[in-house]
Amino acid sequence: MPIHMIVFSSRQYDRDVFTAANAAFGYSLQFQESQLDAQTAVLAHGYAVVCPFVNDILDEATLETLHEGGTQLVALRSAGFNHVDLAAAIRLGIGVVRVPAYSPHAVAEHAAGLILTLNRKLHRAYARTRDGDFSLNGLLGFDLHGKTLGIIGTGVIGRVFGRIMAGFGMKLLAFDPGAPAADLLQAGAHYVPLDTLLAESDIVSLHCPLLPSTYHLIDAAALARMKHGAMLINTGRGGLIDSQALIGALKSGQLGHLGLDVYEEEGGLFFEDHSNHMLQDDVLARLLSFPNVIVTSHQAFFTREALGEIANTTLGNVKAWFDGSPRYQVFP
Repeated sequence: MPIHMIVFSSRQYDRDVFTAANAAFGYSLQFQESQLDAQTAVLAHGYAVVCPFVNDILDEATLETLHEGGTQLVALRSAGFNHVDLAAAIRLGIGVVRVPAYSPHAVAEHAAGLILTLNRKLHRAYARTRDGDFSLNGLLGFDLHGKTLGIIGTGVIGRVFGRIMAGFGMKLLAFDPGAPAADLLQAGAHYVPLDTLLAESDIVSLHCPLLPSTYHLIDAAALARMKHGAMLINTGRGGLIDSQALIGALKSGQLGHLGLDVYEEEGGLFFEDHSNHMLQDDVLARLLSFPNVIVTSHQAFFTREALGEIANTTLGNVKAWFDGSPRYQVFP
């Protein structure tokens, strides 16, 4: 009997990569465009494996419904698992596995792209020249060479990102509660306390997981400790930043540039086309009105290589779990 698996929040690219990867596994796959939540969980009735994405909601009510429908395993196709009620999963005996790494280069390179775009105003120059305006007014940037980059979180992505930016000749400061990364130290990085990093960095980039200890790590107080006019980049998780605090910091000039690939209230917004509707999120709408802000829609992971690795690792996780040799477990 094949293993039956339903993939929530799926798009055509998910269908393509999972179908191709499934040739080596032979599972029965069902693709569902709907977001997983307490109301849509009934669609998973009869499926042993549920595969959610980052903005799906796996709270207690959702997990209860999945359990009643026979779900044994939640196979996350993401690294983060803050959207899963782990206590409820443990109580219900539902296994949870994840994809801890897919293409760190994809996310790291996107962060570098945000920095280059914000600094050299490439987004503004693109729009301007298409309208026939070839002036340079308002496009002044700065050399990255010799500037100080602060990296918060030096896991695999943070380390790849640091090595990329070291290639520009930047000075690297790093903060991570874990052991210092040897490759970053070799690239010239110095591990410092968070307050020191914020005060001395021209650019601060977030690459840490969203945990209770990192929720709103960057709040109004942290923004005030940053160097005046510094740049802030977040390709980690939206909840790392208090979005409300960003507006005041941008208006005062304390924050000079902001690049976000994630947003704490992105659920129901990102991965969808809202171009024919008024944006109902007042904070996001205000952020998008600043010329020194770029928001991308959680696309840092979105490369061919990363999608293929996500599909292969997710399906491999399912096989390992049912074979009794689970890997990349969140629970049990």
